[in-house]
Amino acid sequence: MKKKKETQLEIPLSIDETLPHQINAPSFKGTGIKMEAPFVNQHGVIIGDSHYSSANSPLENWTVETDPAIMSGDEWVHPTNDIGWNTTENHELLESKRKPQAVPFMHPTIDVSKGTD
Repeated sequence: MKKKKETQLEIPLSIDETLPHQINAPSFKGTGIKMEAPFVNQHGVIIGDSHYSSANSPLENWTVETDPAIMSGDEWVHPTNDIGWNTTENHELLESKRKPQAVPFMHPTIDVSKGTD
């Protein structure tokens, strides 16, 4: 099955690499993960805009004939604006990607602890 290319939208949702409109949303700042814009998937549904409903969504047009599998797969999940990022496990994952804030306790180029142990 060939995957149709998604269309990325230029809708600014993040401020300083975080999503302030979500109470537990993590900050991606300093993690190396780039915040991504919302996109339109092959079904014409905007993913990642934080509105969570779309006129083209199978959820909005559900019938007894609708196969739930139509809403499975990566095209339904936004890489950086997904509710899954609000979990403790994913907050810890992001924290592990940040460089430690060693200043002012470390010299920027010299290991001052060398030979002290």
